[in-house]
Amino acid sequence: MFHVKKEWDLSAQHEGLIIGLFDKPEKFSGLLAALDAKFDGQLTELVKSGDISAKIKNVSKVHSFGKIGAKRIWFVGLGKEKELSFEKLKEAFGKLFKEVKASKQEETAIYLDSFTSAELDGLDAAHALGEAFTLATYQFDGYKQKSNEPEKRLENISVYSEAFDVEDVQVSLTVGYAFGKGTNSARTLVNIPGNLLTATDMANYAAELAAKYDFEVEILDKAEIEKLGMGALLAVNQGSLEPPKMIVLKYQGKDEWTDVIGLVGKGITFDTGGYSIKTKAGIVGMKTDMGGAAAVLGAMEIIGEIRPEQNVVAVIPSTDNMISGGAFKPDDVITSMSGKTIEVLNTDAEGRLVLADAVTYAKHHGANYLVDVATLTGGVITALGLHTTGAMTNHETLYEQVLGAAVEAGEQMWLLPLFETEKERVRNSKVADLNNSPGSEGHALVAGAFIGEFAEGTPWVHLDIAGTATSSKAYNLGPAGATGVMTRTLALFVERFEPIEK
Repeated sequence: MFHVKKEWDLSAQHEGLIIGLFDKPEKFSGLLAALDAKFDGQLTELVKSGDISAKIKNVSKVHSFGKIGAKRIWFVGLGKEKELSFEKLKEAFGKLFKEVKASKQEETAIYLDSFTSAELDGLDAAHALGEAFTLATYQFDGYKQKSNEPEKRLENISVYSEAFDVEDVQVSLTVGYAFGKGTNSARTLVNIPGNLLTATDMANYAAELAAKYDFEVEILDKAEIEKLGMGALLAVNQGSLEPPKMIVLKYQGKDEWTDVIGLVGKGITFDTGGYSIKTKAGIVGMKTDMGGAAAVLGAMEIIGEIRPEQNVVAVIPSTDNMISGGAFKPDDVITSMSGKTIEVLNTDAEGRLVLADAVTYAKHHGANYLVDVATLTGGVITALGLHTTGAMTNHETLYEQVLGAAVEAGEQMWLLPLFETEKERVRNSKVADLNNSPGSEGHALVAGAFIGEFAEGTPWVHLDIAGTATSSKAYNLGPAGATGVMTRTLALFVERFEPIEK
């Protein structure tokens, strides 16, 4: 995919040459100056006339007319040098590679040094390149009949850097690519329809991931789930013909199983709402209700690639939420693995039920810190829109680490409050310890508060990705459909994690 080389030769044969262009340089220097000389100063004139723009994320293409070995030159606008950030650079690369992909090039070259600044060195640029290329060129092929004509894809990129060590650049490209690939794996899982991705299918996928990266794996079947008393997960599964699974992956990056990070992902493979059935419009797209599980699995793929010195246990409760004569009903009372009883007031508030047992089981496996991720509530969309993940926490220091990872990943997040009023609302039941749905007011808050009842005193962060798990339109770093949101945030959180003093 990426081939790093030290010295640039303008006569080298390539389908394209990619160069970064900052706003208002006094004059061209280095490779740009050499190129301009080959074009008899015409590149300078094209910049002055605005035909080649340095405006951030602007992409301009110029044919070489045989003056150099590359057939065409792609100029990527980077704006003012002092204003270029890592995230802006990723966006610029994403815009570029979407256009290169559309041109059906199979090979290109990039002069990495032209994308560096005082704040972003060649290793930062290489990571941004590897990640953005992978994210921006992702596509879900779907299930339409395929054409016999092979599709042309960009598969070879020569990366030239004279200023930075070749091996270091290669490592940064590889890490960036791993972050992009893990996110794309999460996207694909979310895009797969529920009839082709059952709880069993997800468990098999996790087992394959474990075999590839030498994770310890445990997959509980229905009998084992019953034996452990996971009544919340079993209740949601009651209406289904598909058996439930509790999926556990363990990665041990330290000598001792201490300071264990628990990543818990909601794995509802399809959600009808149960007897609290969704509308005919609202039920469409509910194959995406396992976006939290996908993010956790994508993050574990990245962790398997980068091998951080951390301990991680990933726990995914998986089932669909269906309607049948045996399905659970409003007014039912169920007993969770923790022993807490729950009055069911809304069968469409099923995600928090399966997470209750999963959070308890993560603690059973020694999790000292918890982060749960779930497409949990429409309420978070009402509160924060479609571009911001809602967060809740019982531990501000832990949240600050998750937030720092989200900022680095370029994924927007906002902390919602966890007050005693919301805790009291979920504790308000005449027949059980808790109720699963005390009303629509502050829906995102009470859903998070419910999960917090099972985290108890363990430091915990809850991430509601109901609005951010999918996108209705294409953007610079991806197509319409699943976004793979929080995959990179979780992986970065694990990689950068600093144990919290008790």
